[in-house]
Amino acid sequence: MEISELPKDKKIILFDGVCNLCNTSVQFVIKHDPKDVFRFVPLQSELGIKIIKHIGINREQTDSIVLYEPGKAYYYKSEAALKIIAEFGGVYRLVNLLSILPKFISNSFYDYVAKNRYKWYGKQEACMIPTPELTAKFLA
Repeated sequence: MEISELPKDKKIILFDGVCNLCNTSVQFVIKHDPKDVFRFVPLQSELGIKIIKHIGINREQTDSIVLYEPGKAYYYKSEAALKIIAEFGGVYRLVNLLSILPKFISNSFYDYVAKNRYKWYGKQEACMIPTPELTAKFLA
């Protein structure tokens, strides 16, 4: 798939495909996405690398989550997480109160968790393979 073929009406979550915490987070997002807003791409995939290069993010800046709205904007680290959770609505909107924190504070917390995620949650040998029911939510 090429960048020009990305769905313009979906928000794309780029995630660390070998991280157990990230994979659990993807499952959580899928469960709480009844409006079918999101699509998923592992950062390690060919498409993930193309998207990162296209939007101009240095892989050393972030290695765990990017939210990309094709043709509009992209977010990473804590800002991406907060934007994703805001889409869930309901009680999850309360998490947006955290957006009042300065980015250096929320990103410091985010970076601490990201730095320790393999140690705390483990790592897979390869990216997860979606079930047949979820295949449409993952872009290749």
